[in-house]
Amino acid sequence: MTTLDNRPNTALLVVDVQNGVVDDAYERDAVVANIGGLVARARREGVPVVWVQHSDEGLVRGSEEWRIVGELDRDDTEPLVEKSYGDSFEDTDLEKVLAERGVGRLVVVGAETDACIRSTLHGAIVRGYDATLVGDAHTTGDKTAWGGIAPDLVIEHTNLYWRYQVAPGRKGGTVKTEEVVFSG
Repeated sequence: MTTLDNRPNTALLVVDVQNGVVDDAYERDAVVANIGGLVARARREGVPVVWVQHSDEGLVRGSEEWRIVGELDRDDTEPLVEKSYGDSFEDTDLEKVLAERGVGRLVVVGAETDACIRSTLHGAIVRGYDATLVGDAHTTGDKTAWGGIAPDLVIEHTNLYWRYQVAPGRKGGTVKTEEVVFSG
């Protein structure tokens, strides 16, 4: 359904599952385990796994906070897209990486729900991609001290509104880990 020509493939997009991003995140261990299971399944099925890693003044490149969590192991053959904005497409080579692999559909997992996940989902759909959010494979930290809503509600709301996201010739959608279909 993507509006991108000659892009029939799907990729698993793993966004910012880094120590400094998810260490104190809501249901961290369960989310990381779900992501790990999807990475393993994508590899078995020959689906590209694309990793995204954020850096800024709080996530200094090379620091322990910047590193991808220890439970996940990026294969050296899998692309790593480095970013410094919320939207994984913004000022990165993500579009080039996906085009080289014929990808027009993304299955999105990672962190943080109310920042880089939402920005990347919207960035994908406006650029012509179909973008499926895995509802139990993204997370965020608690921002209630700054006036935010509780993390579980952030996640529930994002899952709800992305479930019905559509644009001309493109679609969003939210599924659970066990419901992910990489083909079609």
